Amino acid sequence: MKFEIEDVKYDERGLVPVVVQNALTGETLTLAYMNAESLARTLAEGETWFWSRSRGELWHKGATSGNTQRVLEVRLDCDGDALVVLVEPAGPACHTGARSCFHRELQVRASQVSGPIDEVEGERDNLGATLERLYALIQNRREERPEGSYTTYLFNEGLDKILKKVGEESAETIIAAKNEDARPLINEASDLIYHLVVLMVERGITLEDVRAELASRSTGKQGKA
Repeated sequence: MKFEIEDVKYDERGLVPVVVQNALTGETLTLAYMNAESLARTLAEGETWFWSRSRGELWHKGATSGNTQRVLEVRLDCDGDALVVLVEPAGPACHTGARSCFHRELQVRASQVSGPIDEVEGERDNLGATLERLYALIQNRREERPEGSYTTYLFNEGLDKILKKVGEESAETIIAAKNEDARPLINEASDLIYHLVVLMVERGITLEDVRAELASRSTGKQGKA
């Protein structure tokens, strides 16, 4: 459902809260605020602009760090008083260098948990479940082609574009591996895996195909384990 810029409801300070999400993964990157001018600049320039409540001024995300956020889609909530902006980030969202501002996990003590701690831990997704959800989402994007989706953009551009991105992400993963800090490598490896799954969906290769191949290698049948 489309909305007009006039539909946005600002608070008494002339601000609206904005949740910024990675369009590729759905990860929440930051919570910021916009006024009418920063929203207008965001829409006009295709990169995020916000209003700094502490400095009392507009700021362009990445203007000094280079970690800009290319805007792919802007959504307004049902009440008209909050926005979600889907972006393609050019680097970390957090001033600490973390990928997301929401990188601190609440530490729960055993005494605060109603059930056995191993049961709580067991509820966490494993890598396989995460990959299955990612594969299903990308497959849906290929079939539905929703506007504003980065994944849709890749499929619309075709195999050569997807292969180019896999190559770029492979190179960036290699570069990140030279960094003493593991975080850049984690970020780039995640981007590489995402683009590999896009390639798999494009070529009709399933996760089961890869699982079966890895399983055969683990038994020594291929002589590579």
